Amino acid sequence: MPFLGKQPTAGFASIVKDDLTGNGTEGPYTLSKQVANANDIAVFVGNVRQEPTDAYTVSGNQLTMTGTVSSSTNFYVLHIAGTVESSVVPADGTITSAKMSNFGFTTNAGDPSITSNKTPLGHLWINTTTGETYVLIDATTNANVWKNVGDGTGGFPPPYNVDFLCIAGGASGGGPYGGGGGAGGYRQSNSTYGASGGASSAETHITLTPGIVYTISVGGGGAGHATIGSAVTQGNNGNNSFISGDNFTTLTSIGGGGGGGRWSGGSTTSGNSGGSGGGAGDNYPNTTVLGGAGTAGQGHNGGGGSHVGFQGSGGGGSGAVGVNASSGGNGGAGTASTITGSSVTRAGGGGGGDHSAGAGAAGGSGGGGAGGGQSTHGVAGTANTGSGGGGAQDTAPKTSGAGGSGLIVLRMPTANYSGTTTGSPTVTTSGSDTILTFTGSGSYTA
Repeated sequence: MPFLGKQPTAGFASIVKDDLTGNGTEGPYTLSKQVANANDIAVFVGNVRQEPTDAYTVSGNQLTMTGTVSSSTNFYVLHIAGTVESSVVPADGTITSAKMSNFGFTTNAGDPSITSNKTPLGHLWINTTTGETYVLIDATTNANVWKNVGDGTGGFPPPYNVDFLCIAGGASGGGPYGGGGGAGGYRQSNSTYGASGGASSAETHITLTPGIVYTISVGGGGAGHATIGSAVTQGNNGNNSFISGDNFTTLTSIGGGGGGGRWSGGSTTSGNSGGSGGGAGDNYPNTTVLGGAGTAGQGHNGGGGSHVGFQGSGGGGSGAVGVNASSGGNGGAGTASTITGSSVTRAGGGGGGDHSAGAGAAGGSGGGGAGGGQSTHGVAGTANTGSGGGGAQDTAPKTSGAGGSGLIVLRMPTANYSGTTTGSPTVTTSGSDTILTFTGSGSYTA
């Protein structure tokens, strides 16, 4: 028969007797068993039963008399309580959550809050509507912290691996005679989908823990310069993109480096460093100007400056360095990935501006913006590719291209996908995987 409580002892047991020897004192005398209170034993002195609490007291297995007992007196104890154990089966519905709360347990139709004010630490709270289970990990009054340890689907799902693509915002081109903007930092896991452009090999996947909210931040592109007048204007760097959760170090891709520029009076600037570096402005009159440095594992350097008809160099791309002005000033190539289910090239560098031509140098594959020329503005990098914008020229219209915004993609087994997101990512499937494509910031709850 089922029961609650301690396992009952089968059969019967005899009353235990302790024969004691007085020592002329009140004691204490040691008993053979622990005793809960004085009423659980019968004490005999000279074969006369003594009154509990008046004639003796007991603590654990220590008996103390209120009077002395000599060694010649017949002195013994009978353990009359607890000789036979039994169990009682409670009626259905008689054990309520109120009684269970003594052990740190609550059932409720809703979730706990910071003002639930339960104790002790480790208190369990079960939402009877959803089946979710929470554990109290900070019992500070009106500042409770509850951790969701069960999603109500029957069990505690283990962590799972997720492949990712994380591209930062591309930079804008510089001017005048400006270099192209560098592409945003490009990081990707799992070489099945194409190696990371700046890395020697693809990175390890990230591991997500069910119930944890992961922050997705997609970096914007660096703003282009609406007009570039008599001063050298470097391009604006792109903004970082990152994935962050409480069980792993934040994964960050660095924004692209802005392109350099040169004013005809002779002031010249190199490209900025970033995920991929910005291209240098024209180096007239023979000043040493360099392309910006790319970040190891994320991108490539921008092209260095050369005086070739007042032309800027290309910004670095995720797949290749920016091209020096003396070789055309094109933006560095981007990188192809199949993480979204088909091959897409992203994160190309911006092309350098060309003072002597109708249009500037070409942007790198994957969305890099072309440089401006005598009759064209610098072209913006393609949105959500992290590509750099084109450099500007001194002749009208004197405008550099903005960097393209970044992108974050998470690819996971459909069996693990929770369906809980913010920021409205695009949700697609490929084979047995679900793919979340974030073009703006949001979150995913594993």
